Amino acid sequence: MSDPSLSRPSPPAGARAPDLRPKRYALIALGLALLLAVWGIASRLIARAGLEGEAASAAIATVTTVKPSQGPASNTLVLPGSVQAYYEAPIYARTSGYLKAWYTDIGTTVRKGQLLAEIDAPEVDQQLRQAQADLATAQANYELARTTNERWQGLLATESVSQQDADQRAGDAAAKAAARQSAAANLARLADLESFKRVVAPFDGVVTQRNTDVGALINAGQSPGSALFRVADTHRLRIYVSVPQAYAAAIEPGLTAGLVFADRPAQRYSASVASTARALDATSRTLQVELQIDNAAGELLPGSYAQVHFTLSAGANTLRVPVNTVLFRAQGLQVATLDPAHRVHLKPITEGRDFGTEIEVLTGLDAADILVVNPPDSISEGTAVRVVQPRSPPHGAAGPS
Repeated sequence: MSDPSLSRPSPPAGARAPDLRPKRYALIALGLALLLAVWGIASRLIARAGLEGEAASAAIATVTTVKPSQGPASNTLVLPGSVQAYYEAPIYARTSGYLKAWYTDIGTTVRKGQLLAEIDAPEVDQQLRQAQADLATAQANYELARTTNERWQGLLATESVSQQDADQRAGDAAAKAAARQSAAANLARLADLESFKRVVAPFDGVVTQRNTDVGALINAGQSPGSALFRVADTHRLRIYVSVPQAYAAAIEPGLTAGLVFADRPAQRYSASVASTARALDATSRTLQVELQIDNAAGELLPGSYAQVHFTLSAGANTLRVPVNTVLFRAQGLQVATLDPAHRVHLKPITEGRDFGTEIEVLTGLDAADILVVNPPDSISEGTAVRVVQPRSPPHGAAGPS
């Protein structure tokens, strides 16, 4: 078989070889274009990946954290208290008439039974005299009926009168005796009304109100605003406090509390719990507590407002958290805690006492837990977050009060 190259015609002598440079340039240009295209696509992919990373990074919530604080061994509970006299009574008139005279004014110290005022009651005087006459008549009628009955009983023994007539005389004597008792009771009633013309103090104390004057018309009874005097025993005072339900179990008789009064802010008085209502008010959910304090010197005034300071045991191992770490959800109170990978875990908690900026946590939390401050409502279980430290105030600047 012959070689094809031997049969190919040779170029004529003096002919020029074809120029391959344009093709080479075209190939180079095409390669450069491909490189530029690849570079552009790669740069766009890199930029997109960077944007996606930044977007993903921006989507992660940035939070600050705080740890639960250990509650103190004791807490001070400050509540408003109302100071009242140990005894206090409005003095009403028990008989009607006109005020004849009054003998004590406001601020007067009185003893039990001391005369405060006298009432002129002419109608009662007349009724009393009439009752005395009625009793005398009833007594005379009874004596006559009794004597007649005794005579008829003697005649009955000799069968001089019938049994029926004797029984009538006995019944008449019994009726006259009942009439005498009725007249005596009416006389005693009017005598009491006569004694009520003297208005006296029911116990040792101080006259705090006088609401009448000489010549005033006095009506017997206890209609609102009709009290003649008001007497208060201030040798000892009662202080009434409404304690919220969260602290009710800690208040027991014998517990000591401090009292601070607005007119004596620098002084602190000591009172003790005398009794509690042992039941919560259904409207306010509070426990009424009564404290007592000696006031022999009369330094404290009934009707005052006082701040009552209770020192209560906080219990062992109680934790407190800021209120801005608590989530209020349909499932109940929760807090958002973080694991070492900065992922959220929601924990249900049981709330104890409320201290305003902090609440006491009874169950559901450990002292080592890390809590998210101001968690957003959208936060959920397993959410990744970025933790930053709160910015410190500039050197020398005052912190929040």
